[in-house]
Amino acid sequence: MVHNEEFSGKMALSVPALLELRGVSRSFGALRANAEVDLKLEAGTIHGVVGENGAGKSTLMKIAYGMIEPDAGHLLIDGVERSWWRSPREAIQAGIGMVHQHFMLAGPESALDNAILGESRPTGRWSFLPPLLRPLDRKGAIQRLRKLSDEFGFDIDWTAEVETLPVGVQQRLEILKLLDRDARILILDEPTAVLTPQETDELFKNLRKLTRSGRSVVVITHKLREVMQFTDEVTVLRAGRVTARLKTKDTSAEALAEAMVGRKVVLRVEENGKSRTPVSNESVLQVEALTLAAARDNGKPRLNQVSFDVKRGEVVGIAGVEGNGQSELIRALIHPSHADCRTSGQVRLLGVDITHTRDSEIRSLGVSVIPEDRHEEGLLLDRSLEENYLLGLQRDARFSNRGWIKRAQLRTLVNEALEAHDVRPRDAEAKARGLSGGNQQKLVIAREFSRHPKCLIASQPTRGVDVGAIESIHSKILEARSGGTAVLLLSSELDELMGLSDRILVMYEGKFVAEHRRQQGSSPYDERAIGLGMSGVIQ
Repeated sequence: MVHNEEFSGKMALSVPALLELRGVSRSFGALRANAEVDLKLEAGTIHGVVGENGAGKSTLMKIAYGMIEPDAGHLLIDGVERSWWRSPREAIQAGIGMVHQHFMLAGPESALDNAILGESRPTGRWSFLPPLLRPLDRKGAIQRLRKLSDEFGFDIDWTAEVETLPVGVQQRLEILKLLDRDARILILDEPTAVLTPQETDELFKNLRKLTRSGRSVVVITHKLREVMQFTDEVTVLRAGRVTARLKTKDTSAEALAEAMVGRKVVLRVEENGKSRTPVSNESVLQVEALTLAAARDNGKPRLNQVSFDVKRGEVVGIAGVEGNGQSELIRALIHPSHADCRTSGQVRLLGVDITHTRDSEIRSLGVSVIPEDRHEEGLLLDRSLEENYLLGLQRDARFSNRGWIKRAQLRTLVNEALEAHDVRPRDAEAKARGLSGGNQQKLVIAREFSRHPKCLIASQPTRGVDVGAIESIHSKILEARSGGTAVLLLSSELDELMGLSDRILVMYEGKFVAEHRRQQGSSPYDERAIGLGMSGVIQ
């Protein structure tokens, strides 16, 4: 285990940590998720927690938040040992709040109702009643929340139903909920996945405001650049154990990546040795004047006269803050026969009009899809890894003979795929629900690349995936490009878009507002210009 001894010595002489976990262990059957983990969160700091998928990051933080009970270990608040929380309610009362990667919000309810859900603070003349019988003080709540949202620049329509809000706004709502409950410790799981570079800077600037008041923030993230730029301290987990505990200023992104996966990792797409072959003039995917007329709440169409093409051997990236039409565009391309995706305009694949074609027929033309939501559209969670790998490939000659599945052949290829893509556990009979999010994503990646597609539509392909797997996925996308595959790439990771794309189209409020072509040199794109376009500002 790597330690910064100077850092450790200074910490020993400092005031007690705001939160300290000592010797925390937790197993799920034969799986050891955490093994004697120590973590110190100093007052007034931002602390990064990084590691591979399945390294135990989320388990450790859920233990701190009272969602999971540890098998062993100690919990200290302000240097005083406390009993383990029996529920998140006790953790919240102690000043700990957590924003999960998949938000804990009631979609049909308003933003205000979500913010005060479970609240039990005294409400004037009704304060004598037990918490569950007190009426909700909506007037007082809206005043507090508006003051907080103004202070931190979080613009939220408190009357809107949460399910109608963009994902980025939902995240802001979750953070404001914690602040409204006077959380001293904020645990954020992948907090910048839905933000522009400018919004990310603004978020961490606001988090830094919180640390000046003595509050502390734990950030679980895969974005090592953010760790290096915004955190004060970092803890690295691998296979449930701490492998590094350092001051951020004393390390580097490369060193953290190596501590995470146990080997050197190439972090920049351009450094992976893949030469960029010239783009063909042959269009594989052509989209003309695509419009989804179903209006948003603001009266604007969800897609507005969208036109573009993707050529053979080209990666076209789409940049935009989530909620600006990217999801609708993908659904219109892969589910054109669905009622909510019917559009005006035309979509052609290899010269064939697929505007109103059934989904299965589109796949048969050579399209692979890495969906934005792997739970909703990528996996059958209660089925085995083997069955999930077979999805959409039932008629493939490798797996089927006159309608009968070749079970032995299927099992062999599934095992090879699990090994090649490092899907853990390597158990073809395991249920997909039991995998971590990153391993679920790797299973989807393995299946879709096995099709050897002519056109790959990849939406958030590396979301929730560790740095080692990201390197592999990037390599596979570039290999597909070099082999002539047309790739349409949607990602909230601007570094990913700039590293992989030959062109980047910027989407705002349902239409493309800018196009950026790859330039020669170490900085092929103007990140600031792209970020401004994502916010609707065109230079």
